[in-house]
Amino acid sequence: MERPDVNPYDALLLVSFGGPERPEDVVPFLENVTRGRGIPRERLEEVGQHYYQFGGRSPINDLNRDLLAAIEVTLAEAEIDIPVYWGNRNWDPYLVDVLAQMAADGITRAACFATSAYSSWSSCRQYRENLFDATAPLGDAAPRLDKLRHYFNHPGFIAPVVDGILEALDRLPDGVADQAELVFVTHSIPVAMNQASGADGEAYLTQHLDAVAEVAGQVAERTGVTRAHDLVFCSRSGPPSVPWLEPDVNDHLTALAERGAAGVVLTPIGFVSDHMEVVYDLDTEALATASALGLPAVRSATPQADPRFAAMIRDLLVERASVERGESVQRVSLGSIGPMWDICPVGCCANPRGPRPALCGLDS
Repeated sequence: MERPDVNPYDALLLVSFGGPERPEDVVPFLENVTRGRGIPRERLEEVGQHYYQFGGRSPINDLNRDLLAAIEVTLAEAEIDIPVYWGNRNWDPYLVDVLAQMAADGITRAACFATSAYSSWSSCRQYRENLFDATAPLGDAAPRLDKLRHYFNHPGFIAPVVDGILEALDRLPDGVADQAELVFVTHSIPVAMNQASGADGEAYLTQHLDAVAEVAGQVAERTGVTRAHDLVFCSRSGPPSVPWLEPDVNDHLTALAERGAAGVVLTPIGFVSDHMEVVYDLDTEALATASALGLPAVRSATPQADPRFAAMIRDLLVERASVERGESVQRVSLGSIGPMWDICPVGCCANPRGPRPALCGLDS
């Protein structure tokens, strides 16, 4: 097999959300996340209780370390010899520090992989704004950054999700699996943010529904059972006066129990790893809701450091490198939407608080 060419890139940057690793980090981390929104410290301390239940440590940084290692393995297997860096938006290692290190190391151009698969301000453009902020202090010494395309419909993301559901079905009580319904869960966002997402609006919801349809179809093909399925939401954090995407996962579970559903598999389709929204909102709250309702429920796995997911990142790097060299490429995707753009269009995923500069887009 010929070694893939990743020129013009001399580095890969894993871009993630970040999370606290000690109890004393929790409130400062939440202050970073909510800066500019006027949320009282008392409310942040209340939210912080979710983290304190897990020792004041979010799983996300450890999961990123695992993913980083898996990426390095898949690059080595393909004999791709470039460094992989990792930077966070909201906690150490901060993007600003990592970009400064990359510049000091002589990196001139890096491809960026974000641990968020969908289009919206909070799941895409905010990352791009943070990349701008991190490179601005470096001036001309800053590496050029290109964000790899969205991957919600890439086989390397879809396949681990499907396998996770199949494994979860086996954990349901005897006689329940064939009647079990699939409850796909993602992070809720304000309705207005969804309406502004993507190039033409509502991309966040549309992309999720496309991924859900593809996964549900593959599960039906693999099991011979066509299952009822729904997309629901978790982690709403806005005031009641602001409409957010609904229904909430707990409300949906209540409705399923009331109509006599046999059982459910909770599938965190909106998340690439088991971070706090998964281990608290689903594993703690939602499963407790299902238990109280007498509704058999299990939660399926996220892709995390699955070798197929890591290989997808490698393949997206190789794909984008070919594009930048002016070569024709075959873009892999599943579902009905097709492969996404490499460079975000003008006005894509507008910031709800007003325009801010961002990298990796035509309006950068």
